[in-house]
Amino acid sequence: MDDPTAAWPSPRPPDCNAALVLADGTVFWGRGIGAAGTAIGEVCFNTAITGYQEILTDPSYAGQIITFTFPHIGNVGANFEDIETTTPAARGLVIRAPITEPANYRATQSLDAWLTSHGIVGLSGVDTRRLTRLIRDKGAPNGVIAYRPDGKLDIAELRAKALAWPGLEGMDLAKEVTCRQSYEWRETVWQREGGYGTQDAPRFHVVAVDYGAKRNILRMLAAHGCRVTVVPATASTGDIMRHEPDGIFLSNGPGDPAATGEYAVPVLRELIASGTPMFGICLGHQLMALALGGTTRKMERGHRGANHPVRDKLTGKVEITSQNHGFVVDPDSLPPGVEPTHVSLFDNTNEGLRLEDRPVFSVQHHPEASPGPQDSHYLFERFVDAMAAKSRS
Repeated sequence: MDDPTAAWPSPRPPDCNAALVLADGTVFWGRGIGAAGTAIGEVCFNTAITGYQEILTDPSYAGQIITFTFPHIGNVGANFEDIETTTPAARGLVIRAPITEPANYRATQSLDAWLTSHGIVGLSGVDTRRLTRLIRDKGAPNGVIAYRPDGKLDIAELRAKALAWPGLEGMDLAKEVTCRQSYEWRETVWQREGGYGTQDAPRFHVVAVDYGAKRNILRMLAAHGCRVTVVPATASTGDIMRHEPDGIFLSNGPGDPAATGEYAVPVLRELIASGTPMFGICLGHQLMALALGGTTRKMERGHRGANHPVRDKLTGKVEITSQNHGFVVDPDSLPPGVEPTHVSLFDNTNEGLRLEDRPVFSVQHHPEASPGPQDSHYLFERFVDAMAAKSRS
């Protein structure tokens, strides 16, 4: 076998006890943070400069090792409020600078302690610009992140594990992160003065299909006057409609939409036929496209960050959006009657669709943006308006 460290321009530094090993043999040495151990996944990068705790707890990152391009990750510490799910699904993280002591009034512990408590393996001291350029030029690789306090790492073995991992294409991960049973949600968005609120006087009842739902999406629905019933990704049409929803929401989530679509698409076709207002985000958008007859494909590097410009083709308005996806809808595959509504100004990929004859629409980006730009909050209002119109008809 060729030398797996040959792609690294210098020998292993003496103080390194962790490494990221890619399937092509490239090795990035560093110092371990978080939990000691080994994790395998697709290596991606995120360009956001805030919200690392929300990113690490986003269920859509299941099966992925996150490279943060912003160098100062961890400087505001961690807390028990800024989470998108109780159990983080990300496999690991890679950062540039060592984690410093928390410098934020809301911090309850350091990021390093928080990572350790959740069993997340991390690596600091990496040239993240070099790693990001590699992903940009060659696509997101499979890799293994490993941290041992004694520094004893078998690089050849780690590379073999990276080579053997099948990758995200064809992988259904929604079943791994979805809820196990239905539950009610009434918590509203966080306010500086009082924390999270409660929706005590809802106008509408929404059933949210959980393919890996971020909590702030549910909070946004509640803040817009909705009582939310969350159901598992595998819920049947009967499971959903027995709740007599005013609207149906399709959540974000990880993995290949075509794989999740094996069981989700037949249900979504029946739900669309019911005429109930529907709104989908991210994986929910991709599954809706599949149910309407479209196709999806794997992207080389994906969209992950909090500064992605998207144009609303219906209004001409450009929105700055938060994004996290590695698959995309092919707009040319959408049949007549399905209108593409949004487009990425980075690469012209599809960012939204709607049915011309029914109150059904979806977007690829994340309008709940926690934290991040709030340009797309109007989409929740659009969903509420669709339910209001349906109730009057």
